[in-house]
Amino acid sequence: MKNFKFILPILILLTPLSTVAEVLDYIVAVVNEDVITHTALQQKIQETVAGLRKREVNIPPQHELEKQILENMIRRTLQLQLAKQTGIEVDDNSLNEMLRNVAAQEQKTLQDFRLTVERDGYEFREFREELRNEMLIKRLQQRQVVNHINVTNREIEAFLTNQTQQGEKSEEYQLLHILIALPEAASPEIIESKRREAEKVLARLQAGADFKEVAFTASDSQLALEGGDLGWRKIGEVPTLFVDRIKKMAVGAIEGPIRNASGFHIIKLADKRYAEEVMVTQTKVRHILRKTSELISDFEAEQGLSTLKTRVEDGDDFAVLAQAHSDDQGSASEGGLLGWINPGDLVPEFEEVMAKLRIGEVSKPFKSRYGWHIIQVLERRQQDNTKSAQRNKAMRQIRQRKVEEELQAWLRQMRDEAYVEYRSVGQ
Repeated sequence: MKNFKFILPILILLTPLSTVAEVLDYIVAVVNEDVITHTALQQKIQETVAGLRKREVNIPPQHELEKQILENMIRRTLQLQLAKQTGIEVDDNSLNEMLRNVAAQEQKTLQDFRLTVERDGYEFREFREELRNEMLIKRLQQRQVVNHINVTNREIEAFLTNQTQQGEKSEEYQLLHILIALPEAASPEIIESKRREAEKVLARLQAGADFKEVAFTASDSQLALEGGDLGWRKIGEVPTLFVDRIKKMAVGAIEGPIRNASGFHIIKLADKRYAEEVMVTQTKVRHILRKTSELISDFEAEQGLSTLKTRVEDGDDFAVLAQAHSDDQGSASEGGLLGWINPGDLVPEFEEVMAKLRIGEVSKPFKSRYGWHIIQVLERRQQDNTKSAQRNKAMRQIRQRKVEEELQAWLRQMRDEAYVEYRSVGQ
């Protein structure tokens, strides 16, 4: 199976039944009204150890591994509980559509993808339910955090001005991160205890310990199981707390502990690079959209667009047909014109068809998440980043940074307010 980012977290939550040792089961943690069992915890540990060995990472001590994985399971359980309490659901139609998308990105039919999952030793029914849980958590985070994030024009202007002044448009940083978390309203004694813990972690790193291995066992961050790797980021995507420090750090340098409301942070600048400016191909395109409903089936929408395609090829005006027949009211009045499109502006299934068309060619009817389309490419051009594109990119970077910061705070608050009782893992 290909290294597809969306399904890897799901496969990490599953393991072939033959690899699970038969042990007497018991509860290791109570999370509000739910429980986490010893068998479930050991299953996750087995999967994690297998992943670490595959990446040639040293295996941490058993008690540290249990602690980190159990905390990850607790956060996941809490999110699924809240999703249920707030009425968030993923129906079978949405789940099946996501499965088809996953299979398509693996370049397989759904049946072939199922056979691949089962051939790798996983129960497809369990894969479906873990995918449903991933979708539930994403929808919950969207509702609780992401939808409340706003980026103002003033923030965008300040961001772009700062980039211009600092000459940082092309700089990217690879960051590693460790968080020693603080509970909300922590007492001075707890704060001092956590500070000492962070200083001990820092001392281990300064003595030469591998950052990722330490992060895996010591960090309270969501990315602890990834070795604290934040990946490559432009300065606008770096958490605000670290920005000024990152600018002054040499590659390989470690800074910390850095305190904020979340806790004590330790960061490492693993690498730095300069991204090349890339010319993008913009496409001027128009389309006709037909939406399905209880009255219009997929077959009828596809056949109707096939007829319109033939009429265009026989000489009818595409714009006139779009005005009369397109269900996209926003573009129909403009003859179906979507304007100049940058890569990534539209859904992948639309752009994939668009990229294959010659100038003036009309596509066959195809389906996207919005309905059925036919499209016609009018022009293409090579374009450097325009001011509009730069603003959009700045907005995405600022938004991503805000989402990550708010998501971390929300998870910490939810964890602090939950009833969690440990039964066997040393806490």
